[in-house]
Amino acid sequence: MKQEISASSHLTHLDPQGQAQMVDVCAKSATKREAIAAGQVRMQAATFEAIETGNAPKGDVLATARIAGIMAAKQTAQLIPLCHTLPLHKVEVKILPNPKLPGYQIQALVATKAETGVEMEALTAVSVAALTLYDMAKALEKSIQIESICLLSKKGGKSGDYVYQ
Repeated sequence: MKQEISASSHLTHLDPQGQAQMVDVCAKSATKREAIAAGQVRMQAATFEAIETGNAPKGDVLATARIAGIMAAKQTAQLIPLCHTLPLHKVEVKILPNPKLPGYQIQALVATKAETGVEMEALTAVSVAALTLYDMAKALEKSIQIESICLLSKKGGKSGDYVYQ
């Protein structure tokens, strides 16, 4: 038997019976919100070199991954069941080479003026950019690793600002 969740509970994604629900944000004001997420893709030095010199079999790995990340941010509400559809005003995906990994650091910044935040959009952008990088380079190496995807910071909203420590 399911336990009833009290109305005073702060679990906003659950109704009084404990069922998942989309949070009602109608009463909230639209404010500027921004989130930055990051992750990395680690690979063998030879794979990294092939990507850096433009010799990957599928073409421009980094441009394709960057565009995929932007597109993914715009589709987050279709991928994550309880996310709100948001008007995104800025999506920026950066993929920076890191020879020490070897591999790439991926960072996504997403901004909006809306009733709820864009953390999931930033995390989705990084995740899909990393997956696309893997897809574009898997002919060179199957052991590529996607690592450390996390929220670096968020600004705006009722819960205030957040910075990863």
